[in-house]
Amino acid sequence: MKRFFLLLVLLGAVLDAQAPAFDVILRGGTVIDGSGHPRFVADVGIRNGVIVSVGDLATGLAKETIDATGLIVAPGFINIHSHASPDALPTAVNMLTQGVTTEIFNADGNGPLDVAEQMKRLSGPGLALNIGGYIGFNAVWQQVVGNADRRPSPEEIQRMRALIAAGLDQGAWGVSAGLDYKPGYFAKTEEVIRIVDVARSARTNFTNHDRITPESNFSSKVGISETIAIGEKAGMVPVVTHMKVQGREQGTATPVLASMAQATRRGHYTAADAYPYLAGQSGLGSLIIPGWAQEGGREAMVKRFADPQMRARIIREAEEAMAARFGGPQGVYLPRTQQELTAVMKEMNAGAGETIVRILEQTGDPGAILRFGAEEDLIKILQDPVTSMACDCGASTATRVHPRFYGSYPRVLGRYVREQKIMSLEEAIGKSAWLPASTIGMSDRGLIAVGMAADLVVFDANTIIDHATYDNPAQPAEGVKHVIVNGVVALKDGAATGARGGRALLRSANMPSRPANADRRSLTVSAKDRDHTIEVDVTHGAGMREATGRFIVDGITYRPGFLQTASSWATLTGSIDGRTISLTVDKDSSSGGLTVIVSIDGQPAWTAKPAGRSAIQRQ
Repeated sequence: MKRFFLLLVLLGAVLDAQAPAFDVILRGGTVIDGSGHPRFVADVGIRNGVIVSVGDLATGLAKETIDATGLIVAPGFINIHSHASPDALPTAVNMLTQGVTTEIFNADGNGPLDVAEQMKRLSGPGLALNIGGYIGFNAVWQQVVGNADRRPSPEEIQRMRALIAAGLDQGAWGVSAGLDYKPGYFAKTEEVIRIVDVARSARTNFTNHDRITPESNFSSKVGISETIAIGEKAGMVPVVTHMKVQGREQGTATPVLASMAQATRRGHYTAADAYPYLAGQSGLGSLIIPGWAQEGGREAMVKRFADPQMRARIIREAEEAMAARFGGPQGVYLPRTQQELTAVMKEMNAGAGETIVRILEQTGDPGAILRFGAEEDLIKILQDPVTSMACDCGASTATRVHPRFYGSYPRVLGRYVREQKIMSLEEAIGKSAWLPASTIGMSDRGLIAVGMAADLVVFDANTIIDHATYDNPAQPAEGVKHVIVNGVVALKDGAATGARGGRALLRSANMPSRPANADRRSLTVSAKDRDHTIEVDVTHGAGMREATGRFIVDGITYRPGFLQTASSWATLTGSIDGRTISLTVDKDSSSGGLTVIVSIDGQPAWTAKPAGRSAIQRQ
């Protein structure tokens, strides 16, 4: 019996020795790692949802091998402005075929107030990609103040602050607002600041659909200035979401972008996101019917329509808004019926404002494609170094939508990078992955480096392109070959596998919003407590794929990987013998105390507040 047991042990040892070292290997691809550094040819090895090796893995074994020869291997794209349909999340084919691996919900100030419960509920049926959520200012305002245009009491201000704080404690990736939408539209700038200021210590971001008002002559510049001012005064990173310069101000992107850069130079980093189209999508009445007419909600608005004097005023002001923002009725298209507004006007034998009022009376508030911009502005916005790519779309099975739901990221990579050459492929991938991750505070995604989560997209740079149009918006893009989400192959040879490897991602207090910094940076830490010791002295040079120097945790010396830094904060990946480590160092700016967080092979290992010192530098 002892001899038989010994044979079993020996057989098990042999089988272990022959077991694949990796779950997946991407072989021979051209890696663009998301940092902006030049591309290089390498294999990428994945195990347990983590990137464990980037280099020559010719002798490596894997459960699944994907030939990426002649293709680009990039970090999965992160859409920080999502309007996904919950029922589409288990498949998310329209997003996977664009290379998207993560979506952040509750954009424009909307969404449930219980973010943790939302993530739990959406995760129930399984997820084809990762999800996360903001806490929405508009939702908070509506919960406490309602739909009326009135001033909140001090007690109501405190209630709203508490709801914002609770959402952040639950893992929200920032505070979103849509001050152009009602009832958030009714909040005064000073009130917004007083409410979101509660997020100051969270070191997070304030992303806003800019408020465009008749009082400002429908000025995008004024709306963007308000977003910047709120972020600055509340101590948050202002993010100008789906940035545009519309209507009468077309052609002025340069000074608007300069105002953002000036805020950054003042010490308040300011960012943006944008999609590659010259038209948006919203409810037909949301941005056209005047705010005062929408007060109290739909029922109150329809009653105002029935009053002849009010109806005449609403029609007049709606037409003024259309002319100023969208170039008149010719700037409005109705995707549900696939009609131009001008065609409906002929059918109804009515003017533009009257036609819109009738549609709203009869069919609710159908979606509308709203043409707003100029190509020269769009290109400048896309090129700006702080602009993330974000599609203002999301997982969907609908077919009467904006083409951005099916084509945004391939459109950037095909039309604007390959054909028009407005930026390099390295820049575009950084803007689709590491920059949005950094903007909202993620530290373990957006880069191809040892120790990072294995969210990857493999595409053909020579063929990737969008096919969706306003008339045929559900035409799939081409060129994306494979997508991996947390180490699981979600798209193979251009077809969804049905795998549900996505996760709900929650932000912690040690994930600050920050610029994506690839300049020379360094980290020095010497700290210990009863259970752990850390000795780190590394430098990551500009243009270098990995940091160099000493990286010792609990007596184990790791090879340094990728170093990310911000004010009083850093995270460093590393590896040894196929194992990976991620070390986050967060220094309290007032007390100087350290918080150290360690993950091993992608799993949380320990958190400590050791005594010691640290120095984090960026150049």
